[in-house]
Amino acid sequence: MVDFTLLALFIPTIFLISISPGMCMTLAMTLGISVGYKKTLWMMWGELLGVALVAIAAVLGVAKIMLSYPEVFTFLKIFGAGYLTYIAINMWQAKGKLSIDKSGKTQNISKKGLLQQGFITAISNPKGWAFMVSLLPPFINSQQSLVPQLIILVAIILISEFICMTLYATGGKTLARYLTKNNKISHLNKISACLMMIVALWLLLG
Repeated sequence: MVDFTLLALFIPTIFLISISPGMCMTLAMTLGISVGYKKTLWMMWGELLGVALVAIAAVLGVAKIMLSYPEVFTFLKIFGAGYLTYIAINMWQAKGKLSIDKSGKTQNISKKGLLQQGFITAISNPKGWAFMVSLLPPFINSQQSLVPQLIILVAIILISEFICMTLYATGGKTLARYLTKNNKISHLNKISACLMMIVALWLLLG
């Protein structure tokens, strides 16, 4: 059974949190600009997988153990931020697989690479883990079975994240289409590079 009173409070809470600008939403917009919505979906699948893992771990108590070992997050943050910075520099210089050429197209970028990018971004943010630890428990009724409640809460989180990332990614794609139409292709790489660098700094300093 599920406590529908708690559920009614959880849905708007998680949506407001998801729609707020953050690392994953900024990354979705960046990729929406550079590779379009369809390819950005692969990053989104990776992010959703990471979010689901973090949410489940938070409820099972694994997150508390993870937060006790900050060196794990330090490694992931440095690795992830370094990788995103490398991509941002290449995009600024109109190089690399995510850069946009004069025709408005990007080179082929692997689906696996986008998937990994989303997954690493989702799991390497200690604030995300701490947030799930503080957010989820209050919405779980200890008098009822944990598994169905967890399944429903995680499903709501993933649906909310997907909808919000879609909004950000399609916004990025619309901006890219506008700049391409107005012969401002060079601006696309620089905008994408700046957004990617923001995500990198967010990850490193968060």
